Parts: sequence; structure tokens; C-alpha cells
Amino acid sequence: VAGLTRLKAKHTLCSLSNGNIGLLTNMAKRAGLPWDCVLSAEVFRAYKPDPATYLGVARVFDVAPSDVMLVAAHQDDLAAARACGLRTAYIERPLEFGAKHPKDVSPDAANSFHAKSLVHLAEQLGC
Repeated sequence: VAGLTRLKAKHTLCSLSNGNIGLLTNMAKRAGLPWDCVLSAEVFRAYKPDPATYLGVARVFDVAPSDVMLVAAHQDDLAAARACGLRTAYIERPLEFGAKHPKDVSPDAANSFHAKSLVHLAEQLGC
């Protein structure tokens, strides 16, 4: 939450998940996530990695896709967003699959940013 709070000081924060809006809203409320907006793939009647989801965020905020950054821990999600013209930030989650199955968190030069955490991303963005 600390990283999100720092990012929110300079940027608009919005969820984009294949989960439904009710689930995302309840999750944000219980975890104290400081979203400015809760969006879901259901709003766009398409599911990630369909381009309609990524481009839909730009449309909702009336900005160019290049003014939107997807922040995620999954390279395939980030690649789909980049293909739509979004900027991307990879957040490392090396233990996502458990200690016995460490995840490759190597940087991908195609991403705009690579961070060890949301706090680290906020530092990189000057927040």
C-alpha cells in the first residue's frame, strides 16, 4: 500500500483486472488500496489480453494509449499492453509460485520500467 500511496501523489491509479468490479472493489476496501478508479475487463466486455481492455482504459480517461502505464508482475500481460501502445512497468514477484518454484524476474528491455516493488517503482518515477 505504501508504494501505491506514493504513486497516487503524482499519478491516477486504476485497477485493470479480469476480476469483476464488485470483487475488485471489495478487495480494495478490505486491503486499503488507494485506487482512484476501479476498472475491470467486464466494463469492456472483453478479457485480457484482448486489446479492448488496455485501449479501453485510455478511452475511459480520454488519453492516448502512450499516456497509460500498465504495472504488472506478468510479462505476457505487459507484452499485450505494449502491443496496444501502453507503457509498461514490471514488478518482481520472485516467490509468486512458492519458494520451491522461484519465478524468473529478469528484466525485459521492452518494458518502460523494472522494479523490485511498488515503492521502488515510485522512486523511479520521482514519487
